[in-house]
Amino acid sequence: MTHAIVARQAGGPEVLVYEESEPPAPGPRQLLVKVRAAGVNFIDTYKRSGTYKVPFPFTPGSEAAGTVEAVGEGVTAFSVGDRVATAEGVNSYADYMLVSEDAALPVPRGLDDFTAAALPLQGMTAHFLMNSTFKVEPGHTVLLHAGAGGVGLLLIQMLKSRGAEVITTVSTDEKEQLAHAAGADHVVRYDRFAQHVREITGGTGADVVYDGVGKDTFDGSLDALRVRGTLVLFGAASGPVPPVDPQRLNSGGSLFLTRPTIAHHLRDAAERRWRSNEIFTAAADGSLKVRIGARYPLSQAAQAHRDLEGRRTTGKVLLVP
Repeated sequence: MTHAIVARQAGGPEVLVYEESEPPAPGPRQLLVKVRAAGVNFIDTYKRSGTYKVPFPFTPGSEAAGTVEAVGEGVTAFSVGDRVATAEGVNSYADYMLVSEDAALPVPRGLDDFTAAALPLQGMTAHFLMNSTFKVEPGHTVLLHAGAGGVGLLLIQMLKSRGAEVITTVSTDEKEQLAHAAGADHVVRYDRFAQHVREITGGTGADVVYDGVGKDTFDGSLDALRVRGTLVLFGAASGPVPPVDPQRLNSGGSLFLTRPTIAHHLRDAAERRWRSNEIFTAAADGSLKVRIGARYPLSQAAQAHRDLEGRRTTGKVLLVP
């Protein structure tokens, strides 16, 4: 008998229950994947808690890596036995999951299953943030919040490879060491971070702020920008940002504000392959280091959520069936 994590109602981590389940059957152009490891992400906690509306009972998870066990009608790009990963699967907190053929990402030789599971969502997020939402060029000054998080550690490395100056925020000495090891030029605490950015830049401010924290950092992020700077709000780890008066952007220096999501940056198979090939290749050749901060047995999904929401994790958190 196989197993899956099931939440029968919205609530705290305690609603995540380890239950027996039957493997799903692949439909047309779908793959049935035996999950080797599943990624744990903040969006999973938003859905579990009811912040994002989903139907219950609900099995969380969209990110995983594993092996194709069966293919549905019309599948041509993959065969049984192929290794794949995805950021867009269905119910990945389980022994088996479904993924559409277009959303499946081939895992190259030299990349292990755990690293492959750790990369799709956060790696492709980092990729679209710096290549599509605000195209970072050599010499740009970037403020990145939560530099020791999963997106943060990847994005620091990718920004430095582009030639940017990277300032990042962290909350502990351990996280500061991780951010410096990833290549950050300046690591500061959240307290008065906008003032620190002004001091580092000689009063000018950052060209762009990548903010996945949300409510607690939003105002400071605007204050840290240069004239005509861009705030990229891509998450809400501290809670959603209250409504914003557009006049605030005017008074801050004709600022730009955008709230991107990964779905709008994975519009077709070609775009998925572009982003995933670049990050998978970099990880496979060692130029992009992937930190897996914690691995939990699938049955301990509730504890994984507690630790993620309690800021007790660094890098990527995985569930292992």
